[in-house]
Amino acid sequence: MQASLKKLIVNPLTLLGLFLFSGALILVEQKSYLYYLTVAQLIFIPVMVQMVVKLKRWEQILISLGMAAAALLTFDIQKEVAVFSTAIYLLSTIIIAKKGIGRFIRRGFTNTAEIIIDIGLVYLAVGGIWYFAYIAGINTGFSPIITWLTAIHFHYSAFMLCISLGLFGRLYKGKGYTPVAWIIASGPILVALGITFSTTIELISVVLYVIVIYGLFLMACRTSLPMLQGILIRLSIGTVCFTILWSLLYAFGNFTGNILVGIPDMLTFHGMFNCIFFGTFTMIGWAVRVPESRHADYNFPVSQIRGSLKEEGEPHPGLVDNLAEYTNIENLPVSIQHFYEHTEEYRLFASVRWRGWFKPFAFIYQFVSRQVGQLNLPFSSNVNEITGTIRKVDHVLDGRINPRVWRRKIVGETVFVAVYSKHIAQGRTYMNIALPLPFSTMVGILSLEERNGQLHLTSSGHQDEGIYLAVGRYMMKLPLQEYFIIQKKSGELKATHDMTIFGLPFLHIDYSIFHENK
Repeated sequence: MQASLKKLIVNPLTLLGLFLFSGALILVEQKSYLYYLTVAQLIFIPVMVQMVVKLKRWEQILISLGMAAAALLTFDIQKEVAVFSTAIYLLSTIIIAKKGIGRFIRRGFTNTAEIIIDIGLVYLAVGGIWYFAYIAGINTGFSPIITWLTAIHFHYSAFMLCISLGLFGRLYKGKGYTPVAWIIASGPILVALGITFSTTIELISVVLYVIVIYGLFLMACRTSLPMLQGILIRLSIGTVCFTILWSLLYAFGNFTGNILVGIPDMLTFHGMFNCIFFGTFTMIGWAVRVPESRHADYNFPVSQIRGSLKEEGEPHPGLVDNLAEYTNIENLPVSIQHFYEHTEEYRLFASVRWRGWFKPFAFIYQFVSRQVGQLNLPFSSNVNEITGTIRKVDHVLDGRINPRVWRRKIVGETVFVAVYSKHIAQGRTYMNIALPLPFSTMVGILSLEERNGQLHLTSSGHQDEGIYLAVGRYMMKLPLQEYFIIQKKSGELKATHDMTIFGLPFLHIDYSIFHENK
């Protein structure tokens, strides 16, 4: 989303925030450190939110009310009015968090930079909750000042830093961004857990946080940015490199029992520098030129079938009509091509092996999968014959080219219902597979490639490949990958199917495939 400095500053939300904050400074006398949060609520947050999301009219109104409520809270008002005002502000942060969740659902587990922005938007609501707890006097198990500091922590170190980190990720093309981004994004939670449960966890998380913040600063120094923006962004990250040292001293003091930095010191140095320098430099630095997202929306055809598939047509011989459309078959054994084009003529035997760490989940899930009749793999590793039929599916009902359903069973119990089709993009043909689920459909986009006489099918790639979940008009990429290899071995067809989640292997299936005429 490209936005200029003028557009971000000269707009109703930003002008309202500047007006309210100026009024609070002139009319209200309060402890100076309390303004650290107020300036974020009225200026920093409205500007940065508009950098990454488009707000509807009603969303702008609710956020404006939240800003007015935050400004009102700087005055000496009755407790009931203060609690009500904080509830309005909390509602505005929830609206912003909802935008982050919506962004994620439409995209899923792809593009780390955009996910970090989503996390930042959600973190703001966490800050709103802690702020509500502080104003309402809710017993959080911590002192009021710690509750307030936690609120400001989620406004700056969580929301603002994650948004800045995500915007930087749109530009950075080197290595190392992903681990740095995930550690920084998880930092607010790790530090909070440490403060709550263990000074050891707190110290370790802060040390790790220090390392990656300095790593981020080095990345920023090596990244080409427009002169003014580069100066401001490097100064903002450099400020965090300085202020995080006070957090390190504070955590070390808690760990050793020898207080080196107290709360007043944190407010004077850590809070002030983050507010004046990190907040201002970050906001203006990115407002100079907001980087465009590198994520492209999915535009391949998706099956319109949701829930169980009830309408099936005439029998169909194979999963594909012509394997040569998908990959070069010149060096493939003829039997592999024949299997895909005449699948009904083959018998399949499979042995399913769940990884040990995943077996508890697989054991529990089988009670659900049996009812759904989908992804219903056996828990044991015994060899079972997979029977099934392939039938045509109405292309009007499905919405894709020449769909056909392969309904697979083991001992009469349905294990897979997969509707096969194809689409062409980026000059290649992809296998487009839909697995109907309750109120949704799982979509697998596989690319095919011949390697050394073997056929490789994978959902891993940099184009359309992937495993997605389609729910209504939303479609998100899942953190799943699958990889098939089919080859001719000792005169027989053998295949393997491996699956991972977040890169961790959890399923392996061995197939033996025989032609019925043999």
